[in-house]
Amino acid sequence: MAFESLSQKLADAFKKLRSKGKLTPDDIKTAMREVRIALLEADVNITVAKDFIKTVSERAVGAEVMDSLTPAQQVIKIVNEELTALMGSENSRVKFANHGPTIIMMCGLQGAGKTTHTAKLAKMYKKQGHRPLVAALDIYRPAAIEQLEIVAQQAGVPVFQLGKTDPVEVAKKAYNHAKDYGNDILILDTAGRLHIDRQLMEELSNIKKAVPVSETLLVIDAMAGQDSVNVAKEFNETIGLDGVIVTKMDGDTRGGAALSVKAVTGKPIKFVGTGEKLDDLEAFHPDRMAGRILGMGDVLTLIEKAQDVRDRKEAEAAAKKMLQNKFDMNDMLQQLRQVKKMGGISSMVSMLPGAGSINEDDEERAEKELKKVEAIISSMTAKEREKPSIIDPKRKRRIARGSGTQVQDVNRLLRQFEQMQKMMKQFTKNPKAFGRMLRGR
Repeated sequence: MAFESLSQKLADAFKKLRSKGKLTPDDIKTAMREVRIALLEADVNITVAKDFIKTVSERAVGAEVMDSLTPAQQVIKIVNEELTALMGSENSRVKFANHGPTIIMMCGLQGAGKTTHTAKLAKMYKKQGHRPLVAALDIYRPAAIEQLEIVAQQAGVPVFQLGKTDPVEVAKKAYNHAKDYGNDILILDTAGRLHIDRQLMEELSNIKKAVPVSETLLVIDAMAGQDSVNVAKEFNETIGLDGVIVTKMDGDTRGGAALSVKAVTGKPIKFVGTGEKLDDLEAFHPDRMAGRILGMGDVLTLIEKAQDVRDRKEAEAAAKKMLQNKFDMNDMLQQLRQVKKMGGISSMVSMLPGAGSINEDDEERAEKELKKVEAIISSMTAKEREKPSIIDPKRKRRIARGSGTQVQDVNRLLRQFEQMQKMMKQFTKNPKAFGRMLRGR
């Protein structure tokens, strides 16, 4: 996960501060040196890292820290605030046009994920009730139009394309088409290059002159580090940007681009790509990302993900079945699949407070266990899922063979399910105790 190494190094630096009852300027200086090294190793721009350390150090040696009963916590609070400020302070959103379709022009170099994120963005807006249209303006890269058509079909959104026609003409006609057919958002998938050149910039400038572009979003690859930040700077200086989409934030990447791009270009990150699926796109929240980096978690995004993948009626029905002690293996399978939709255990763990202390091996084991449980339940008949008590030794052997597991794995799952049912039965007998448990009292 992005920032994993940075998070661990910052946690180690702050752990040393927590061991001291009172901090001295030398303690702050030593900690900030470690923070600076951690930022540079995460591929944060050297000037950005230097300015960040200077600001934090000046605040950290002030009275609010030195006279505090918990100075280490105060330093972490300052780092959290400055990290948030570094990434933009406020949540930046796409500005919608007052009249006619809102045009979003996607630009960037080849390989950053521009076409895929065009479809991701369109799908996200469709889920919000909009009527997006995507337009194919990349007439140079082989199969670029076909790729857009495939991902747009998966997203359930229409594509406007005129083959190898001049991209400026395609943009004009796509805009008129959107107006005629009631599409309130038009997303332009423009051509990329292996590197920035005059022809690319001229084409993008001409498109912006031909149609009223509301938002120019640059797609950059988090794994490219400072190269991405330099690309963002050049694009902004040449054609003008309104925001950035950072892709591959789920990868084993140093993440310095996300920390540097706002400071270097002055333009905010608006979205982050967190996986390969078309649903793996998040609105960027600087404060939440700062929380993740510092191991404070991101519970709000976790809740939003849960709400996004979970139908309200389904959730209410599941809760009702729990209270009536009618929760069966079918419901359990449904819950497991909801977890998968949210990105799996590792994605959820990264948003929990204290995630930095959770071992990666433990996460992998949990993921494997979930897959095993899903395979076992999927190998049961509908009747067996509804009433697991009918599963005798012969059925257990069949289920184990069908799921590629051992009989003892099937036995363990059945025991766990039986214990869960007993626990639910106790709670339904004593609703007040159940309520106290939910409130954490």
